[in-house]
Amino acid sequence: MKFDMHTHTKEGSLDAKAELVSIARKLKEKGFQGMLITDHNSYKGYQMWEYVKEKYKDLEDFVILKGIEYDTVDGGHILVVLPDQVHCKLLELRGMSVKKLEELVHGLGGILGPAHPYGTGFFALMHNWYVQRHLDIIPKFDFIESFNSCSDKIANKLAKELAARYKKPEFAGSDAHHLRNLGTAFVEFTDNITCNNDLIRAIRRRQGIYAGSCEDDIEWNEPNRIIRWMGIVGYWIYNKFGSLMYAYSRIKTQRQYKHTVVYQDKEMENNEYGY
Repeated sequence: MKFDMHTHTKEGSLDAKAELVSIARKLKEKGFQGMLITDHNSYKGYQMWEYVKEKYKDLEDFVILKGIEYDTVDGGHILVVLPDQVHCKLLELRGMSVKKLEELVHGLGGILGPAHPYGTGFFALMHNWYVQRHLDIIPKFDFIESFNSCSDKIANKLAKELAARYKKPEFAGSDAHHLRNLGTAFVEFTDNITCNNDLIRAIRRRQGIYAGSCEDDIEWNEPNRIIRWMGIVGYWIYNKFGSLMYAYSRIKTQRQYKHTVVYQDKEMENNEYGY
């Protein structure tokens, strides 16, 4: 099965321009069997799909999985997938440390890995000072995004080398915020992937997973250096401010939603935790 493992929807990401249904239809036209929604700190895109999917009979055989791209305060953007029966409101409150995020996600039985680890500025795992001083966090990831259609060739080459060095399964995705470049990166699974639990099991088994790309179809768009630098600095300020702004909400949510999650799936044995 062929999936785009990094997509953004207009319904769930403020900076996305393409609607979820348009994305799914275009991917299906390109021969994909599914996609992972990874909106920024939001499940709104997937929640919208759950509400309207019965209307779209042409997408009945197209698999749409629920993920999130979480903004950590010290580790860039991290892709997260939780089991089907788990919803964690903390993941919609940006600004956790990468260490706390890892503990939370694994405690809930989910998987996580860095998006575009050598991408632009502080969006990228390997450009953050905390990670550079604490490389022991990398083995704790379940996968590494080794190809991102919005990253340049050098960044993707370094990401692939990182995945090989730590022997991690590879993700690849278009990181589509619009229809351009959609479907130019993919992951093929030999397993039948119909839900989040299937995906989590496949990644944990580390077998039958192939990440690829269609580089010749990508429209590379290198921004002006000054604009790029302003974006990097602006994101750093925005990220630190956002982490502080949501600190109280994260603490309050953590206390309010604390409970125990019990999994029925024998293959997913991380069965106690949560928020």
